Amino acid sequence: MSHYQHHVFFCLNQRAPGERQSCNSCGADTLWAYAKDRVKALGLNGDGKVRINKAGCLERCEEGPVIVIYPEETWYTYIDKEDIDEIINEHLLNGRVVERLLIPARPAAN
Repeated sequence: MSHYQHHVFFCLNQRAPGERQSCNSCGADTLWAYAKDRVKALGLNGDGKVRINKAGCLERCEEGPVIVIYPEETWYTYIDKEDIDEIINEHLLNGRVVERLLIPARPAAN
C-alpha cells in the first residue's frame, strides 16, 4: 500500500531564456502553491491522503505546464486555478480523469 492515496508532482523546472519552454515559465510555481493550499483547505493532505510535491523536469515541456498523479500515472497540463480546481475536484476527490486536460501516455521505449 502506498503512503499516499495520491501523490501529485508539479514540474517546476526553469530554463534559461532562449532555451526550450519550461513549466515554471508558464506559472507552475504559483499554481503548485495554490494546489498545496487548496488540498490543505479541503482536508485532503496528510498520511494516507494527498501529497503535493515539487518536481524537476518531467521531460514533457512542450505539453506543459505539467503535473503527474501517482499511483495512476495520469499526466495533465493546466493553465489556471480553474484547471487545478477541476483536477482536484474530479481526479483527487472523485476518481475521474479530467479528459480535456489529459496528456496522452507516451509509447513504451524499445
